[in-house]
Amino acid sequence: MVKDLVRDEKILSVPCEPATAEDAQLAQDLADTLESLDEVACLAANQIGVTKQVVAFLDDSDTVRVMLNPKLLRALYPIKTEEECMTLDYPVRVTRYGKINVAYDELKDGELVSRKRDYRGNTAQAIQHVIDHCKGKLV
Repeated sequence: MVKDLVRDEKILSVPCEPATAEDAQLAQDLADTLESLDEVACLAANQIGVTKQVVAFLDDSDTVRVMLNPKLLRALYPIKTEEECMTLDYPVRVTRYGKINVAYDELKDGELVSRKRDYRGNTAQAIQHVIDHCKGKLV
């Protein structure tokens, strides 16, 4: 179900709790909400009002992917860039990394399955952005 975006910095500044397999509907709502938005590459659950570590992003083929409990394990090739966010009215200068390795959980048949994967470029930047959201960091 498509949800409204939250712009309340009080909610967005709260570090998110770990997600569980019971957060399957939240994962679907986040994916549905991301698909409904134009020119948006990623969303975190707190951006729809739920402080859980669930993120959705568009991969290199513009397919929506969902991660639960993402953790940045390795980051290479720092880049200074300017980012915008759907829940802020202004762009912010940040340092992102061109190549990252992420550990996360994926829902498979109602269970959480641990994964690790490398990402590059714009996809890596989007994932770093939503991991920051999970930590309660506003770019």
